[in-house]
Amino acid sequence: MRRRRHERWKNEPFPAAWEEILQRNFREDPRLTDDERRKLRGDVRVFVEEKNWEGCNGLAMTDEIRVTVAARLALIVLGVEHDYFSRVPSILVYPDAYGTYAHRPLTRYDYLTGFEARLGESSGQGAVVLSWNQIQREAADPDSPTCLVIHEFAHEIDQLDGLADGTPQLANPAELERWQSVMNREYRRHVRRVESGSRTLLDAYGATSIVEFFAVSSEAFFQRPLAMRAAHRELYELLRDFYGQDPSARRGG
Repeated sequence: MRRRRHERWKNEPFPAAWEEILQRNFREDPRLTDDERRKLRGDVRVFVEEKNWEGCNGLAMTDEIRVTVAARLALIVLGVEHDYFSRVPSILVYPDAYGTYAHRPLTRYDYLTGFEARLGESSGQGAVVLSWNQIQREAADPDSPTCLVIHEFAHEIDQLDGLADGTPQLANPAELERWQSVMNREYRRHVRRVESGSRTLLDAYGATSIVEFFAVSSEAFFQRPLAMRAAHRELYELLRDFYGQDPSARRGG
């Protein structure tokens, strides 16, 4: 029944108002092939219809928000078989950064608990939370190196096997061995560069853990593919094979 619903939604005409939203807020669209654009629009329809979208802290939920976020979700899974992030029933959107209480370990026995401002978060078990202001800023900047939606849903991809460890579900032991070899080596390299104060293509936040490294690497893969391929070719090729698409080729690389 779920598959039939998906097919029905994908076969419905794509609303003209939604097309205008994509033209304003999804700058990757002109770079896609005709087949990719058709698939993306079908998946956008499913994401918009199937997810429970909630505006938080006074934010009124609109099609502008739904379609802008859904386009980025559809881009992530454009080249792979997927289940529309079925473990994420709800997407919560705040107008800006929001506050939460964080519980962070300092030592084996000591913890730091306090108020923390966030732009987004993913639990792997339910809702994903996003900041609309951050998404708008990224959509308005064609050279933005970051994408909050890609970052948080990369965490969801990471946790499909039940673990947040920077390693998503892979098809076989050979792919797992390749993944861990490349990802761990690139992560250690990134940590060394950040600790030495060197400039890095990948966001410095990726040095906090291998989990965050996978998320920021996914952002760079989609947002800065030519630069990433030049600076981190093996990592780029790993993600190219995993995501089933080559963003650098869309940029003329």
